[in-house]
Amino acid sequence: MNNKKIIGAIFLLISTILYSTKYITAAIAGANDATWGTKDFTRYLSYTPNALTVFIYLSLLIGVIYFVWGLLDFFKTKK
Repeated sequence: MNNKKIIGAIFLLISTILYSTKYITAAIAGANDATWGTKDFTRYLSYTPNALTVFIYLSLLIGVIYFVWGLLDFFKTKK
């Protein structure tokens, strides 16, 4: 298997873990509330750091680029 595809898959996994961490953090922040609503969850979601969102999209972008690059290399060597 091509190393670029493996690196791309790892970055996609990192992006997925960070994305779920953002929502789990917001859910934990609102765990003590007696009532839940969309506005409450949106408020708790705004408490998560913006740097986390930047890392989510950055790792997603790197992952997609490396994965597509690895696929292109794979199809070039297959011909």
